[in-house]
Amino acid sequence: MAALRLTMGGGNWFSALALGVTLLKCLLIPTYHSTDFEVHRNWLAITHSLPVSQWYYEATSEWTLDYPPFFAWFEYALSHVAKYFDQEMLNVRNLNYSSTRTLLFQRFSVILTDALFVYAVHECCKCIDGKKAGKELTEKPKFILSVLLLWNFGLLIVDHIHFQYNGFLFGLMLLSIARLFQKRHMEGAFLFAVLLHFKHIYLYVAPAYGTYLLRSYCFTANKPDGSVRWNSFSFVRLLSLGLIVFLVSALSLGPFLAMNQLPQVLSRLFPFKRGLCHAYWAPNFWALYNTLDKVLSVLGLELKLLDSNKIPKASMTSGLVQQFQHTVLPSVTPLATLICTLIAILPSVFCLWFKPQGPRGFLRCLILCALSSFLFGWHVHEKAILLAVLPMRREKPLFNWLEMFYLLGLGPLEVFCEFVFPFTSWKLKYPFIPLLLTSVYCAAGITYAWFKLYVSVLTDPPSGKTKKQ
Repeated sequence: MAALRLTMGGGNWFSALALGVTLLKCLLIPTYHSTDFEVHRNWLAITHSLPVSQWYYEATSEWTLDYPPFFAWFEYALSHVAKYFDQEMLNVRNLNYSSTRTLLFQRFSVILTDALFVYAVHECCKCIDGKKAGKELTEKPKFILSVLLLWNFGLLIVDHIHFQYNGFLFGLMLLSIARLFQKRHMEGAFLFAVLLHFKHIYLYVAPAYGTYLLRSYCFTANKPDGSVRWNSFSFVRLLSLGLIVFLVSALSLGPFLAMNQLPQVLSRLFPFKRGLCHAYWAPNFWALYNTLDKVLSVLGLELKLLDSNKIPKASMTSGLVQQFQHTVLPSVTPLATLICTLIAILPSVFCLWFKPQGPRGFLRCLILCALSSFLFGWHVHEKAILLAVLPMRREKPLFNWLEMFYLLGLGPLEVFCEFVFPFTSWKLKYPFIPLLLTSVYCAAGITYAWFKLYVSVLTDPPSGKTKKQ
């Protein structure tokens, strides 16, 4: 403990944390990687070997380019380094190509681009105010935040085992958040606009950004109670924000608009034909909805209220990306998920406007927007929970006894699903049980966290006011 205090006091702890996690990522180079490894290799080949006009039409591989143009150009830039490692990885026809040099290049490309994430975490730490006397006490919350971000286990699994470039992308998001905390609004808006054209999943949190920038930047003065002075609205600032969004969008989408390819790009970015749920259900509201439908269908069959010939076997739990129809409950459309998501987001946006709490209120709204989209969105990937987890900072004790009991329950659940269930007679008749149990259990926890945060946001007073004791 004394050594830790000395290190923190000397200001070297951040470099030690960053170096340590980088070395860990290097150790993870030979570990398992998912199909996303081939996805990004294929995107390297597409952007390197084909003209821009064919990027969003190429379909030799099933893993077609489905990220916004800035990410395509990012892959294009990487491909010009990749050719010095292994030229064969850049051949579009070499499906599922793998070599030691390809592995090294792709792993190191993630590690090196994570430098932006490290820098963003450093900037986020600057936004924490030390309210207690003494440098050691001031540094402690920054140290905790750095550990929670740099050593985030979920991000390590996704980027350095599963394989993605989410560290680089989350770096852009955290840096934009830091700039808003530092009242560098234009820079924060620019970074977020760029981020949207790297990966469109960040549209989830766009309502928080738009509301906060309009509220805190376009209105140049507020009343003592925190409400806006309508005569202080700055059209110049609004036009400046609009110009940033327009220029970034024009740079990203303009070439494809000029080639009359914008509809094709958008069809790749929003593939609604993939169905309501991902192959492995994200633990959200639709997992609970699917489970209820599954339970009702099983009961219906047992009670002979349903015709077994008209029910597809394990249609929702086959582990495939596909469209399906619910058996008992009404089937869900993309429009229905959009309406549910908007309804879930709106209260947090209204609170951000009518109960301003500064950057802290913005961050809480951002987290609620991310959680609401995760809970009610269409075809949500389970990894999308990181969008809410990484920006989350807790100022109170992490868990109460009920929450700790819930987390401890994950252990027995995993033991049952992985080691007990495969040896039971249920494996053949009900193969969907592990997926169902895991999704439902985790969905209950995430829904609880979403509800608890919402209660906190709705009951907290605006800036400058305190709760009555």
